[in-house]
Amino acid sequence: MKKIILLSLLSVLILSCKSNSATSTKIDSNSQMAIKGEWKVSSVYYPGSEVIKVTSFDLADSKCFVGSTWKFVSMSNKGNMALNSPSCTAYSTPISWFINKEGEFVLKILDESKAKTVKTGYVLRVANQTGSSFQLIDKINVGGTLTDVVYQFEKLN
Repeated sequence: MKKIILLSLLSVLILSCKSNSATSTKIDSNSQMAIKGEWKVSSVYYPGSEVIKVTSFDLADSKCFVGSTWKFVSMSNKGNMALNSPSCTAYSTPISWFINKEGEFVLKILDESKAKTVKTGYVLRVANQTGSSFQLIDKINVGGTLTDVVYQFEKLN
């Protein structure tokens, strides 16, 4: 009997300490619908960009994302991202994405995998969203200071 009570108390304690992650919150369908369609990254900027190299999404230099095209399908939370800068290696991959109620953009790069099997991803903040543009803002650590990397998106069609 003591073991059952002890196990019950430990279970309650463990479950009550569980933190909310970006993936465990509800979806913001209005923000998602506003992003559906085809987009182009018109700029990537951050303080010190002239001297600091940033590898975005563990794929390529952040400057290679300028001119990249992104397709967001809001009903299935799928899409595609293609790097096509002439000075960088071309790359295209399917993606899975959603925007949660906290304004966080959750992205998985699938590389021919199913979204359920991909255990890692990226969480960025959505900002300045209009019908023709929006920003995704990533936080990086530069010398112990958190710095914003801003990806500016412009609607293609």
